[in-house]
Amino acid sequence: MTNETIQSLQDVIMPLLEQKKYASLRDVIHTLNAPDLASILEQVPENALPILFRLLPKELAADTFAFLNSDVQETLITGLSDSELREVVDELYVDDAADLVEEMPANVVSRVLSQASPEKRRMINEILNYPEDSAGSIMTTEYVSLRPNMTVEEAIARIRRDGVDKETINTCFVVDDKRSLLGMLTIRAIILAKEQTLLGDLMNENVVSVTTTEDQETVASMMARYDLTSIPVVDGEGRLVGIVTIDDVVDVLVEEATEDIEKMAAITPSDKPYIQTSVLEIWSKRIPWLLLLMISATFTGLIIARFENALASVVVLTMYIPMLMDTGGNSGSQASVSIIRSLSLNEIEFSDLLRIVWKEFRVAILCGLSLAIVGFAKMMLLDHVGVSVAIVVSLTMLLTVIAAKLIGSTLPMVAKKIGLDPAVCASPFITTMVDALSLLIYFSIATALLHLA
Repeated sequence: MTNETIQSLQDVIMPLLEQKKYASLRDVIHTLNAPDLASILEQVPENALPILFRLLPKELAADTFAFLNSDVQETLITGLSDSELREVVDELYVDDAADLVEEMPANVVSRVLSQASPEKRRMINEILNYPEDSAGSIMTTEYVSLRPNMTVEEAIARIRRDGVDKETINTCFVVDDKRSLLGMLTIRAIILAKEQTLLGDLMNENVVSVTTTEDQETVASMMARYDLTSIPVVDGEGRLVGIVTIDDVVDVLVEEATEDIEKMAAITPSDKPYIQTSVLEIWSKRIPWLLLLMISATFTGLIIARFENALASVVVLTMYIPMLMDTGGNSGSQASVSIIRSLSLNEIEFSDLLRIVWKEFRVAILCGLSLAIVGFAKMMLLDHVGVSVAIVVSLTMLLTVIAAKLIGSTLPMVAKKIGLDPAVCASPFITTMVDALSLLIYFSIATALLHLA
């Protein structure tokens, strides 16, 4: 649903709310799905939030609650009675309830857990005990498990009985008495099989699984690679403890992509949407990196000061400094972004470093020559500089592009190898390094070819 549509619905809902036409209001909001309702509730005044929420059916209310941002969830919890909160918590899937508890202040967490059933409270605490950003922390313990000695008829009966409150029944997992993972079955395979077929004969024993401590990015990568909608999570002894579903993986991908983009832009990652982040919070995320980059950029100034006499004798050289620095930074960024993406998708490993360097070197030669030729023509035809100056700038352009692409391709690989996030080594740092290097190359060539002091 577009923002315009959501705004139009708000224009319909708010007058009905002000006129206390609750029957008509209920008819309108019952036609909406949970994500769109969440978008609408996030925009209404705080005093209207509990009223609209109470008009929702129990299941839709829980689904909508899971899509709300943490600030609105906290406001809503404050406005709900204990019985209303208990209904919401009971209807939430365990992984959503764990996310809620993880993001709320201590006093809100205490109230939420006090309204959860003992069983749900135990499952929430179990998930919270796993390391952050691990498979265990994003899994749900609500899944359908079957036994290998069950018939298809018995399996369907089990699914009908237990599947109502499970997050998904599209894939069911077969375990033994010790809960060791033996195989998996799709609901399609179960329905299409003969009623007396044993699940042990029907199940797929080649199951792709992850451990509870596996990084969530690896989980997302595996689900994408094997085209899965859910993946089983096992403990150190191979026992099934939960599953990760596709909706959680989408959240992981969005979260990781946002984090990488922020790191590549030299911003400390934030878990809040931009519009909900205060000015001071944004400042605190950005200023450390800006200070660091500002200090590192002083090397550029030192290099220019070192060759001040050379610039004074051939002033026209100054005109091409921004072009060379920008081109070098852009070339390095192109290479680093490509490598970082490939690393995140597990398309390349550190063992591929030499192949990558050789490929980027050849790309750099082609790009550098193209830019140097076009730049030489521009300087001769439009800028009317001397041939010697045009040669210096063009040669610097070629060497700068080569150096930038080699740095941009190797730095993320090395960072990953030593345990750093490759995204941190992207544009800002590479640009700063290449700026300094391009000036060194520029003035070295100019000094040699133009015989500057």
